[in-house]
Amino acid sequence: MISDWNLNLKENERIDDLLAGGLKIIQNNKEFCFSIDAVLLAHFVTVRKNAKGLDLGTGTGVIPLLLSNRAMKMDALEINPVTCEIAKRNMVMNKLQDKICIQEGDLCKIKEYYKPQSMDFVVSNPPYRQINQGHLNILDGVARARHEITATLDDVVRAGSFVLNRKGRFAMVHLPERLGEIMVAFHKYNIEAKRLQLVQPKRDKAPNIVLIEGVKEGAPGGLSVEPALIVHEDNGDYTRKLMEYYYPDRL
Repeated sequence: MISDWNLNLKENERIDDLLAGGLKIIQNNKEFCFSIDAVLLAHFVTVRKNAKGLDLGTGTGVIPLLLSNRAMKMDALEINPVTCEIAKRNMVMNKLQDKICIQEGDLCKIKEYYKPQSMDFVVSNPPYRQINQGHLNILDGVARARHEITATLDDVVRAGSFVLNRKGRFAMVHLPERLGEIMVAFHKYNIEAKRLQLVQPKRDKAPNIVLIEGVKEGAPGGLSVEPALIVHEDNGDYTRKLMEYYYPDRL
């Protein structure tokens, strides 16, 4: 049993069970807490054997934790000092600090932290909303995580392309309505889209999430559009596929 005292939990913090290999995660109620988007991306991305990866905008480190049994080693970059500090503690709590390295920093200055072509894969669950959409406080951690205050879509793809080696893979979760911009950014930074999957909240609802993966310097064409992923049954329960993600031991 992990005690709150041993973890030195701070005000507004809690421990959540990731329901994956006994992994747990500290989160701050006042900051942005991970959602289903991160879980979907972690299951979507292709991770080759002995691959080293980077998570751009890791938050509290949920994606590296979920990929810890698939990647040989991972790095993660986070600009928010509060969530970055929590991410570092999460690695220690799960005894993964030697496998996952958390770095505080701005992905727009990626060259200051990582060498070019140093990663086999990159993942990112970036801010979805442009700063002209909705009311926001730019000092608020949740607003920074949801809106492109510190980095734009173009910035994220540029950073990913910089660190990827040739034929390395870049996977992102985003909004379907920005798919056109994603494709433009991929082309701009020499990433060829190869896999795409839309996510629907229910079978009769329009997609509200898109998962996309591209290959750096990949051959043109060959985009595979996978069957849509349905999150909820009509009665509100998770579909079997989502149950496999969240509750594998129950199936």
